[in-house]
Amino acid sequence: MPTPDTSATDTARPTGGVQSLERAFDLLERMADAGGEVGLSELSTSSGLPLPTIHRLMRTLVACGYVRQQPNRRYALGPRLIRLGESASRLLGTWARPYLARLVAETGETANMALLDGDEVVYVAQVPSKHSMRMFTEVGRRVLPHATGVGKALLAQLPPDEVRALLARTGMPATTDRTITTPNAFLAALDEVRRQGYAMDDNEQEIGVRCLAVTVPGSPTAAAISISGPAGRLTEGATEEIVPVLRDVAVELAGALAG
Repeated sequence: MPTPDTSATDTARPTGGVQSLERAFDLLERMADAGGEVGLSELSTSSGLPLPTIHRLMRTLVACGYVRQQPNRRYALGPRLIRLGESASRLLGTWARPYLARLVAETGETANMALLDGDEVVYVAQVPSKHSMRMFTEVGRRVLPHATGVGKALLAQLPPDEVRALLARTGMPATTDRTITTPNAFLAALDEVRRQGYAMDDNEQEIGVRCLAVTVPGSPTAAAISISGPAGRLTEGATEEIVPVLRDVAVELAGALAG
């Protein structure tokens, strides 16, 4: 017996229509998890919804520009999502600022938040240190990930073959004589990041500067927070004190983003 299409009964919910919204957003997230392009049968299998319901929802999403139907009849995430994503990324930085301010208060060093956007790292928020000698990275700045602490923290979450593919696309130009410039050495560095639970840029982006970074667990988009400062202040002893604070703040920020 065919599965009945119950989508027309959304109004049975007290708030009316919310079920359709939940289903539509669930389908968008499933499309993103699948790499951005799927067929209706795949969505039906993964979501458990009947094909007529999915077809109706996808037709609405296509009409709104959030989904695009490809020539091969599969469906892809649409261009209107880009504007939403850009606005959400800016808000992500705004939400993070109180947590970065706590990092500055407890460590004395400049705190940053960065996202992995395609093959690049983009800084979305910063709270500067109160020291006269401090690090400054312009919000919105984009850098290649191989020479940054936040980049290492983010790439350590990816499978090695994906990291190699990214490095092949971007290249590994040296910004200092300490920059890691070969994929094998970089993958070994990522193994160390996973082992110790944090990443370090040790004079690799800029001579005289160290950066300590951790990812934000469960963030809706790949994100990391870091502190950066003069290598003379970010000593081994300081690192042992700062890393637990970084981890605690990352967990608190993750909770705020999830809520």
